[in-house]
Amino acid sequence: MPNPVVIVGCGPAGMASALALSKVGIDVRLYERYPEARPAGNILNLWPPPIRALAEMGVDVEDLGAPCRSSFRNAYTGHVRAEVRLPQDVLAEYHGGFIGLLRPVLFERMLAAMPDGVVQPNRTVTALRDHGDGVAVTFADGEVIETPVLIGADGIDSVVRKALWGDSPKRQHRLHAIGGFTYELPPTATPGENPIMHGNWVQGSYSSIRDCGRDGYQWWIVEAADPDAPAPTDLLAHAKTITAEFPASLRDIIAATPPGNLQRWIIRDRKPLKQWSKGRITLAGDAAHPTSPYAAYGAGMAITDAYVLAKKLKHVDLGDTAAVRAALLAYERGRIRHTTAQVQQAYVLGQVFHHIPRALRPVRDFVLDRTPLLQKQVGERSPREIVHQLTEMGSESLAEV
Repeated sequence: MPNPVVIVGCGPAGMASALALSKVGIDVRLYERYPEARPAGNILNLWPPPIRALAEMGVDVEDLGAPCRSSFRNAYTGHVRAEVRLPQDVLAEYHGGFIGLLRPVLFERMLAAMPDGVVQPNRTVTALRDHGDGVAVTFADGEVIETPVLIGADGIDSVVRKALWGDSPKRQHRLHAIGGFTYELPPTATPGENPIMHGNWVQGSYSSIRDCGRDGYQWWIVEAADPDAPAPTDLLAHAKTITAEFPASLRDIIAATPPGNLQRWIIRDRKPLKQWSKGRITLAGDAAHPTSPYAAYGAGMAITDAYVLAKKLKHVDLGDTAAVRAALLAYERGRIRHTTAQVQQAYVLGQVFHHIPRALRPVRDFVLDRTPLLQKQVGERSPREIVHQLTEMGSESLAEV
């Protein structure tokens, strides 16, 4: 029997890679540097491709999240600038298409589906070397193991990415996000809606969530911020202040949020790579394409990466170096175009809505309110991309490939 495939990092990309590869019959080990696997963040949204991928990996997706209809709106007038309209067959098959949920809920379900012995916590990778016939992986305690394939799923500060392609600076968006959730249901909010509202400089959004039969709302706001400046001392009070002119629905959801259900994070990414794989080593998730959470794609892209990777490696002789290399290159060819487009779109949207010069702000709003620009770029492009990804995933499930 060949040595197990090694995955570094126990975030969405790492766990999904372990689940998907296990599902197609490949032995894997998932190494995590922390003493236990744990979710990073509190709120999350998923589109149909990762929902399908999770189901085929064996994750329980029943009642996983609440379906939501997404629209982009002027925060002050309520004018709908764009609506994301998924085809009816996609909505019917994938639990309403776009779902809102909590990260810990997804994390728990993925862990519940994980085969015994796969997750190896408290193991820090310090070095790796591809010697042609395999990859030598060195840990902080000095142990060295061999693997036929190494998958770097270790996030934006990926050790694996740096070893393959060198260091690259983080791209600061000079934005931060504050997000929270509540199980109170203010009557002013509409269940099943995901209004993405933009004011002069601030974005405010909310969506329904479902957690073990409980209904609630999650919300997030985005604004310009100095990444080196201290965080607001009272996140909830700050969120209330900067959304004071937004609709009552968002304000009431924020007001109903317990202070312990909030989180803040600085938005940053790295410029997309033109290649992820080298020899027997590849990348997945934020290690490959760190993206801002501006457009709610990061975790979903990571999960879909894992799905595609497992399909490409399913029938490969892991002892055949040329075959492994070809499979990894085929995997990245199928993912780089899509992920690069999403990373760049999220970056551009952040700049347009939060960093445009004051003198150009009226022009921006006139164009977005009076032309179909945003509908074409977001409302129509996103559904096409989703349908295209579902088509690329093929009609056969992971188990059937």
